[in-house]
Amino acid sequence: MKAIVCNAFGAISDLEYADWPEPEATGDTLVIEAQACGMNFPDGLLVQGLYQMKPDLPFVPGMEVAGRVIAAGPDVKRLKQGDRIAALLSHGGYAERVAISEKVAVPLPDGLDPAEACAMLVAYGTAHYALKQRAALQPGETLFVPGAAGNTGIAAIQVGKAMGARVLAAASTPQKQEVALQAGADEAFGYENLRDALKTATGGKGVDVAFDSVGGETFDVLSRAMGWGGRLLVIGFASGAIPKLPVNLTLVKSYSVVGVFWGAFTAREPKTYAANNAELFGWWREGKIRPVVEGRYPLSQAPAVLKRIMDRGATGKLVLVP
Repeated sequence: MKAIVCNAFGAISDLEYADWPEPEATGDTLVIEAQACGMNFPDGLLVQGLYQMKPDLPFVPGMEVAGRVIAAGPDVKRLKQGDRIAALLSHGGYAERVAISEKVAVPLPDGLDPAEACAMLVAYGTAHYALKQRAALQPGETLFVPGAAGNTGIAAIQVGKAMGARVLAAASTPQKQEVALQAGADEAFGYENLRDALKTATGGKGVDVAFDSVGGETFDVLSRAMGWGGRLLVIGFASGAIPKLPVNLTLVKSYSVVGVFWGAFTAREPKTYAANNAELFGWWREGKIRPVVEGRYPLSQAPAVLKRIMDRGATGKLVLVP
């Protein structure tokens, strides 16, 4: 079978579309015929050797896959051939067929497109965990989402609205700001004079919850724009710059800086993770969340598409279709 192979940590352009061993259904393993392989910013970090973990080389990147079960190991109990499932992986998703443990398989509701399912796994899972468990976002609070036109930003907007928040968004161009508004944001603006824009939008009270996946200068602004008792969520550093926190501001504004490591949460708290997935799928059925799939691309085009994600050129979700 074909897969995208990383032979050495380095440039994304060095990824190869190559032959890879066929997966086998042993033990509690399921083999999925991939119908969509989700692409995420951390995939690019992993390939470059910049992520929190480093797989043994060579490896296949990719954290999300959705498709049909084509083989089931003898210890599989819940699922069978033909079932539609999605799965979250540490890596291995950019392939025509993928082996997963039944423990991580997520059955898909009828009508949910495989590409939408991939969009929901990491981005919506991260946003949901961040806003529910880490920020305890309350109805009527003000949520601010920078990087709002990307898949994770869109997820944070829609999850925030589903939880009853007023959502402010920032994106780099008018076109991306429109994407944020279409996703459900109440207001959207650029990064110029961001602190003044947030002050005006909140009537001088500051932000209750900030969902910061950008870092860099945006974090510096947010450290001064938080409201009393606010929660500044550290999601990631898409800008490439890891900021420093002036802790005196957390004292005088009495706000919290809260780390969000969703991948570790899924492993440490599997029951809560499963409950979160159930709530997200429920919101999908009710129409409260709708993933935005911007593009579907052949598996062989993975390096170019992943480079676009790393350059922050994507709006919504990008997936590979083997």
